[in-house]
Amino acid sequence: MSSADALLPLLIAAPIVMAAVPIALGLWTDRTGWWVAALATIGLFGATASLASAVAETGRVVHVLGGWGEPQGIGIELVADPFSAVIALLVTLTAAGLLMYTRTGGPRGNTFYAGYLLLVGGLLGISLTGDVFNLFVFLEITGLATYAMISSGDGPESAVAALKYLILGTVGASLYLIGVGFLFMATGALNMEVLGAEAIPAILEAGGRDLTLLRAAFAFVFVGFALKVAQWPLHTWQPDAYQHAPDGITPLIAALVSTAYAYALGRVMFTVFGVEFLTTTPYLQEIVVAVGAVSVVAGSALAVLQQDVKRMFAYSSVSQFGLVVAAYGALTETALVGAVVHLVGHGVMKAGLFVAVGIVAISYDARTVDEYAGLADDRPFLAGPIALLLAALVGIPPAAGFVGKWYIALGAVEAELWPVAGVILFSTMLTLAYSARLLEKMYFTPAPSVESPGERGVATDGGNGDPGILMESNRFRRGSPDDVSIGMLAALAGAVALAILLGFAGGLFFEWLEPFTSEVFY
Repeated sequence: MSSADALLPLLIAAPIVMAAVPIALGLWTDRTGWWVAALATIGLFGATASLASAVAETGRVVHVLGGWGEPQGIGIELVADPFSAVIALLVTLTAAGLLMYTRTGGPRGNTFYAGYLLLVGGLLGISLTGDVFNLFVFLEITGLATYAMISSGDGPESAVAALKYLILGTVGASLYLIGVGFLFMATGALNMEVLGAEAIPAILEAGGRDLTLLRAAFAFVFVGFALKVAQWPLHTWQPDAYQHAPDGITPLIAALVSTAYAYALGRVMFTVFGVEFLTTTPYLQEIVVAVGAVSVVAGSALAVLQQDVKRMFAYSSVSQFGLVVAAYGALTETALVGAVVHLVGHGVMKAGLFVAVGIVAISYDARTVDEYAGLADDRPFLAGPIALLLAALVGIPPAAGFVGKWYIALGAVEAELWPVAGVILFSTMLTLAYSARLLEKMYFTPAPSVESPGERGVATDGGNGDPGILMESNRFRRGSPDDVSIGMLAALAGAVALAILLGFAGGLFFEWLEPFTSEVFY
């Protein structure tokens, strides 16, 4: 067993096992959870970087759990390839970086950091599993940790949002599991590589009853993931979850959870079912593209209507993930690379935006678009990063948002899916609309003024000596900028820098993903 091979099970097992450490230490002190999570996630990032280096050299790293690979198609494998490695890097880097926010911004407590590590373990399991049933197991681990973390917010709204997510998330996972059952009935295999390379091509050639089972399996799997990825009209859990989750948790789930689900959908579509199945099944490509395109438009339009900033960005995520699903449906190499770039870029941008939203809420208790009025005058160092991230989200070059959309549009043109290219342009205009609302409030709308109830003075009014009332900014009488730490600002600055740097990495993504895309399309 090589060292890179051994890293695969450790990357998944270590955070899950370490999740018990903060709880155990909580018997003595409640102040160790952050340090345990920080050490664990930094170590995980280093291990993931080492694994990615091995993938760059060999193209693929495989670990067969227990050495049990027989009978073929049932033995459990963990697999790192260019597609999974880039998602694993995103998970570990984001998880480590966001701890700079939670150190001061919260939530705090050993139980929170236990859930944090459990969530990271589930996300890494989704990224690295090579087995469709174990993918379900990691979907459930991720879901359970996410439900608990959302419900930890103050007030009944958080509990209701978590309950809605739990119910709909369970339905999505159940639909996926039914699809896996049909897949196993048709093929007798669960291993992704065996399914994609041997079992499903044989069924496509033979046809008959097993082909019907295969199509039913894809239908259940796709609908289950459409719910998990929050595609319209199955998106209703996401705005409530993002809005009512604690501010320190929203960046994590917005950047990583739906990203991992969208990755899993792409993995199952291209590695398991394959391009031949997707192109030969009547109307399947059209359905996938339509679901993604409708979600793009609906999510953007709903985002324009929102006043709560977190809710606005939640609907924005519905739109952005719809773009990824539409790119999957294009079935071209360029569109698939664009989808991966957009997944990574969107994760970074939303992590930064929700960190910024948390900082504004801590500083000024501002949560609606109108309450951001005058932010640029009061805190230009905070308004600036928000403006840059919004520009990246719109798709202004050279940021990550532009590169991902550009490749997806090119891929759609290659596939002669002209409506998708039009949808991208239209959604970009809608994204500009809701981004411009926030920018206008921050930079061009003065902060409202109210009477200061505790401060009165004497002022001249037109020189007549009448008593006047000193006015002060209404921004924002609760919260304090002093509560913002250097670490929180560093996390925000890091997200901005990475979102811009990724805009120059389009060619690197093509080169990095070439072994995977060659296997899928050629």
